[in-house]
Order: sequence, then C-alpha cells, then structure tokens
Amino acid sequence: MPSNLNTNEVKNAAGTEVEFLGQGPEGRTREFIQKDENPSLPHRIKVQHQEVGVGLKKMRSSNLRVDKWTTSTVDNTTPVPITWSLTGRIPVGAIVSVTEVKNALAELMSLVATTGAGTTVLFDCTGNGADALVNGTLML
Repeated sequence: MPSNLNTNEVKNAAGTEVEFLGQGPEGRTREFIQKDENPSLPHRIKVQHQEVGVGLKKMRSSNLRVDKWTTSTVDNTTPVPITWSLTGRIPVGAIVSVTEVKNALAELMSLVATTGAGTTVLFDCTGNGADALVNGTLML
C-alpha cells in the first residue's frame, strides 16, 4: 500500500477521487484518514494482517475495511456509521504461489464490480454482487 491514497487509488460511486492520508503503520495495520474530513463524520480505510499457525497450517487473514460516518437522512442530524469490509484467509504455509489467491479475489471483484458480460468496473455499485449487497437482495 502507498503511504497516502491520493492518486486515484480510491474513487466514490461517481468515479470521483477521494484522497486519504496514511497513519502508521502500527505492527501489521495501517489506517488512512480522508483528507479534509469533517471531524464529526470520520471517514477511514484500514488495512490489516494477522498470521496464525505454523508450517502447513499457517494462515494469514488480511482485511481491507472502509468506515464512513454520514448524517442520517431520516432526521438530518444523527451521525450514523457505514462499514464495508473485505477479508481473505490465505493458507500461506501450504502454498508456494499466489496464483489461486489472485484468481479467487478476481472472481470476487468481478462479481461485485461488473454485471457479468461487461469488463468495465462499475463504481456506481450496479454490478450484480454490489447491487445484492447494497440492497439486501438475492435476485435481480
């Protein structure tokens, strides 16, 4: 990860860049804070890793998380949190190549960010998986 996310690494649903400044890292964690964020409405990205086990049973959990506070659209005053998290468990002690790790992540990304036949990334969250996650549905 770069030390700051300020060259189009992060885009919102409109495809517009959102800039973040890095804090840390602390151990196996790095947190990013949105540049010029409203102090009462924090917007953070966190990347963290943890390894457990030894030998062939060694596993790494890696997590990428976005926490964004926004104002309730019901009463227009209450701060409310939104959290999205992507976690992978990788058997690092039992593999010598990350090819299948990349394949599994690519499958997840394509399910979330495309409609199937398309190869364009849909930042507007109209990809099949994103639509299901955002709207709590199982079928289109």
